Amino acid sequence: MQHFDFFVIGGGSGGIASARRAASYGVKVGLAECGRLGGTCVNVGCVPKKVMWNAASLASTLGQLHHYGFTSSMPFKFDWATLKANRDRYIKRLNSIYAKNLENSGIMLLTGYASVSQVDSKIINIKRPDESITSVSADHVLITSGSEPSKLNIPGEQHTINSDGFFALESKPTRAAVIGAGYIAVELAGVLNALGTDTSLFVRGERALRHFDEMISRELDFHMRHEGIKVQPKSIPEKITRSATTNLLSLHLKDGVTFSDFDCILVAIGRSPNVLNLGLESTQVEQKQVTNHIIVDQFQNTNHNNVYALGDVCGEVELTPMAIAAGRRLADRLFGNFKDIHVSYENVPTVIFSHPPIGTIGLKENEAINIYGEENIKIYNGTSVNLYYGPFDVPPEQKPKTKIKMICLLPEEKVIGLHIIGMGSDEMLQGFGVAIKMGATKSDFDHCVAIHPTASEEVVTLSPWGLAPESKCHS
Repeated sequence: MQHFDFFVIGGGSGGIASARRAASYGVKVGLAECGRLGGTCVNVGCVPKKVMWNAASLASTLGQLHHYGFTSSMPFKFDWATLKANRDRYIKRLNSIYAKNLENSGIMLLTGYASVSQVDSKIINIKRPDESITSVSADHVLITSGSEPSKLNIPGEQHTINSDGFFALESKPTRAAVIGAGYIAVELAGVLNALGTDTSLFVRGERALRHFDEMISRELDFHMRHEGIKVQPKSIPEKITRSATTNLLSLHLKDGVTFSDFDCILVAIGRSPNVLNLGLESTQVEQKQVTNHIIVDQFQNTNHNNVYALGDVCGEVELTPMAIAAGRRLADRLFGNFKDIHVSYENVPTVIFSHPPIGTIGLKENEAINIYGEENIKIYNGTSVNLYYGPFDVPPEQKPKTKIKMICLLPEEKVIGLHIIGMGSDEMLQGFGVAIKMGATKSDFDHCVAIHPTASEEVVTLSPWGLAPESKCHS
């Protein structure tokens, strides 16, 4: 039986990052993965999603070229199969890069399903593709097995696809229903709509993204409807049926309403931790009762010594960069003599690749009020039109707007929340995220001279500009 200093279960972004950082300290590292390297993000998540979002954004741009004087005697034609082939080729290349990086780092890759058979003695069994079992031991075991799309658990669900299935589509759906209200649902609905699919979005509440700041949720709802997505609020699915004559699908809601003639129904109601095959039921590794997420502390420790978990399997901040940061910090603490180092889950910037994109960091308005009291909060709001839309020959009120909300804590007006929806918000948030992590105030934003003409200048010129108390660094 081979023995490792550090063994990682799961070859996603977080697991690979932790394994490679550990190997850089000269320890013996092994990693088990049953699927393609890179996990959800690389294969059926962030990366292919962004490719599809780029295609959708290009499609929107093509319809706007005439505002800039471009004309064409031939309409552009879109071929889904070509896009899929090019996208899949790119993903396959990334899989190879991950494999090469593991090899270059001296990490032993074991292909198969890993499970913990003896948590106290750190025995891991790996079921190989040929059904054989390989057993290894390790001083430290990291569980980073990721998550999988959640199910509706209603009759007829076998006729649907999930986000994984979306990336397997060989052709563009003609009429699609997307069920869900989170960022995955709105992103994929936006892609389908922009690429020419008649798209309906079914949400349980009044609007999508109900867990984000109300301004974001409200503005996105307006933009989606304006772009032609048929948003159906208060929709609770009851069953799905397929017509024997047309082969088309119908979505039946609990209120008795039925929507028919879909050739694709996509379920995107969230993700669940991938823990069923880990063998945790035979251990005392603590999990949350309802969701089955593995419980960890701020150092990624489970309740068992030298057994750790991070990423989607823990359900904290389910973002790829968060898992990468947590994985590296764990390896630094275990093998790099960085005592008590751990990742921070506060003020994590994130972007939703909707149409238009959304950038958000920090507290929502209602969270800030609940924590600090309304009398201690000051809100700055901004509305602007991206210069891209300047030459558009349409009435000003019809031009797409960028909305900004900055939430500040009195008396210093420390920025504790920033929420942006509009063109360019995906790229502008990273730098503002650094400032907010450093404790920037509204005065600090005001003292940064605007870069003109850009979308991001609107964030440092929010009215009233230059009237906030100066922070100590400017006194």
